[in-house]
Amino acid sequence: MNDSAVGLPVVTTRAGALRGVVADGVASFKGIPYAAPPTGPLRFAEPAPVPAWDGVRDASAYGPTPPKPRYLPPFDTMLSDPIIPGEGVLNLNVWTPAPRVAGGSDGAGDGPLPVLVWIHGGAFRGGTGAVGVYDGSAFARDGVVCVTINYRLGMDGFGLLPDAPHNRGLLDQIAALRWVRDEIAAFGGDPGRVTIAGESAGAMSAVTLLASPEASGLFHGVIAQSGAGHHVQSVQSATRVAEELGRRLGVEPTAAGFATVPIDDFIAAQLQLGTEVSTTDRLGWGEVGLDGMAYEPVVDGRVVPRRPIDALADASGEDAVTDDRVPAVPVLIGANSQEYRFWLAPLGMLDQVTADALPFAGDAYRLPAESAAVYADAPTPGDGLEALISDWFFRIPAIRVAEARWGGPAATHVYEFRWGSPQLDGTLGAAHAVEIAFAFDTTRVESGWGMIGPDAPEALAAEMHAAWVAFARDGDPGWPAYEPRRRAVRVFGGPEGEGAVEDDPHGPRREVWDGLR
Repeated sequence: MNDSAVGLPVVTTRAGALRGVVADGVASFKGIPYAAPPTGPLRFAEPAPVPAWDGVRDASAYGPTPPKPRYLPPFDTMLSDPIIPGEGVLNLNVWTPAPRVAGGSDGAGDGPLPVLVWIHGGAFRGGTGAVGVYDGSAFARDGVVCVTINYRLGMDGFGLLPDAPHNRGLLDQIAALRWVRDEIAAFGGDPGRVTIAGESAGAMSAVTLLASPEASGLFHGVIAQSGAGHHVQSVQSATRVAEELGRRLGVEPTAAGFATVPIDDFIAAQLQLGTEVSTTDRLGWGEVGLDGMAYEPVVDGRVVPRRPIDALADASGEDAVTDDRVPAVPVLIGANSQEYRFWLAPLGMLDQVTADALPFAGDAYRLPAESAAVYADAPTPGDGLEALISDWFFRIPAIRVAEARWGGPAATHVYEFRWGSPQLDGTLGAAHAVEIAFAFDTTRVESGWGMIGPDAPEALAAEMHAAWVAFARDGDPGWPAYEPRRRAVRVFGGPEGEGAVEDDPHGPRREVWDGLR
């Protein structure tokens, strides 16, 4: 219905009414709470129900963001990650065709629309659903209700604490999906056609939820950009991280202990520890040192019963443990062709790499020297090292998800993004996160130009975004599924042009990782 006083759309949810805004035929509702503010006794608790409110709540602006560090130079000029103060950080945002909340017709028929729920990245310690590049207007314009969410980060979201539930950040994501199940129909969405999508830590979250009994039935498709099912940590590793953070802060590594630390000091200590884990003492930290993420989901036996890729491999993770049914959840997964340039190019490290780095890195990732030699044919040692780490971290895990799902009831489609960003004098290339604005069709959002520049090809954005819309709508992005005989991969932004599909690209590089899971 319409708010007759101001002429703006109003939607009523179980907790209360929300007033949004309309622009270019799209209605948006921002800062919607899906769980109670995680403060006081709720800070390290499972997400609690939203308190109801009276009257009509303004939903015209993004809500508060979870506590997190700011990006350090030079990444602060590349990425937009707003910090919005406030306690109600467990909020989400919705974009939908304006007629869907105004009683009119949008030309897409009278039935409910498919829904895409975006889980942001940020190494599980940064990010927010309020990033400008994540604006869901283009999805709404094309008949998909778009939702972006916040969830608790760092130690608050993913620290293993003896006096708190585990994987609180994932429990937040699940709570947001339950909100979508219960409320999205009021926004014109179909709770029976929900696709979860994410990039980096968001993609890792999505695949982890695919393998989690706790999330069963809450979504019906998965899009995973530059993240798969390998990056979780053991109880032993997570315990070590919490203990070290407690030691540095001079408190017990518990929820009660950490709650006594001023939030700014808590965030600063987490940033310092996380930076050391990913750089200076990387190999000494074992599994979290290899992937550089000190705070990530932990195999707890409940939310994450086992490593997601292992659960998918035997199909036990795609449904509740109460029966042997495997639901038909299609997956779209892939990576960028030069992912690790995101970490090497901004720091000027590509030209500093020597040939000795390849066997050293190969050994760290359990790749024999003779196998690592396949990367020695790159134009420079820096290019070879970047390709090796990108394969280990992003491309091979995506392929492993596709392989694990062979023979299952739903298809897996694989893509590779190859458009090279002109930023950093052209050295950034097809790095991590470059593809996001193309998937959202937000290449004209100025806050994202630090990654792609102001002149990114709109035709490529239209092409990639259309595939994401098709997948959310039909479970099929428009190219053959990945299967043993062909290994078809859709290429976006390569010299082959629009619609290119390659069979087993980089096959020799893929083969050297066979047997390593």
